[in-house]
Amino acid sequence: MKETNNTPKMVSLFSGCGGLDKGFAMAGFDIIWANDFDSDAQAVYKLNLGEIDGRDILSVGEDEIPDCDILTAGFPCQPFSNAGNRKGVHDSRGMLYKECLRIIATKMPKVIVFENVKGLLSTNYVDGRKLVDVIIEDLSSMNEIGYDVTYELINASDYGVPQNRQRVFFIGVRKDLNNIFVFPDKHDKEGLTLGNILDVPEGVANQVDWPLSPQAMEMITYIPEGGSWKDVPYEHLAPRFRKIRDNMKKYHSPNFYRRFARNEICGTMTASAQPENCGIVHPTENRRFTIREVARIQTFPDDFIFIDSNMRNITAMYKVIGNAVPVKMANVIAMAIKEQIF
Repeated sequence: MKETNNTPKMVSLFSGCGGLDKGFAMAGFDIIWANDFDSDAQAVYKLNLGEIDGRDILSVGEDEIPDCDILTAGFPCQPFSNAGNRKGVHDSRGMLYKECLRIIATKMPKVIVFENVKGLLSTNYVDGRKLVDVIIEDLSSMNEIGYDVTYELINASDYGVPQNRQRVFFIGVRKDLNNIFVFPDKHDKEGLTLGNILDVPEGVANQVDWPLSPQAMEMITYIPEGGSWKDVPYEHLAPRFRKIRDNMKKYHSPNFYRRFARNEICGTMTASAQPENCGIVHPTENRRFTIREVARIQTFPDDFIFIDSNMRNITAMYKVIGNAVPVKMANVIAMAIKEQIF
């Protein structure tokens, strides 16, 4: 891309397989440096977006990173996730956002974008303060210049993604620019149901799925379109599910094995791709969604290629896609940033 004044230079930290970066690239941002420690994510990123530094961010010096107009970071979300152990900042990964601050303090880009899970908003810092307040305070006072920070909990389906996926975005604009970011208006949700995205043309790559376990296969045969494990006859439940069924109040009536219908918007795709954790079961066929179907739910374009040469690759692709920022959501944020600031 020919560099112009309207082609902001972007540094991407914790880039994953490139969902956020793809959305920003589509909006005209020039990604000049990216980093992620996960080898599966690196392989996909290189295949689709170009070079990526694979070192642990702890070992990367600030002077090794180029100057930029915008810095994005999807620092690890597992410590703050409801699907994880919620150790928050007490998990070593939970403090990796401090590495972002280290780099920001040197580079002082015009704009900062942080993305994370909803659980971050209810996480306390080590000193008892809310982590969200600490992040805002750290950025506001950076190098005596600071950033005006806006944050919002976004449902991806409000920004054109066929998935109910809640994520929090922090947008910081350097104070000397005298510009406070305003999140774009919500989009209409027409056309976001599963029935609109599962018609993948035959020639599109990555139409393979990760086979379910025999136990899971037996259970899903009893689950109708739009149903869940609660539709499975008691005698066909595995012992651990019978235990939960016997005391639904104790286990807060979990909704495992959700089989979303074609007239529904899908639930959150997770990195585990397990029926217990997300609606990974196809509406009408007794299988997981294929890699390509999950990629479509995450709004990766069909020419964004994943690696499925063996079963290890296949399971890894569900992981990196589930961890990604939906491309369309990233693109909507990127377009708003470009229009308002650059």
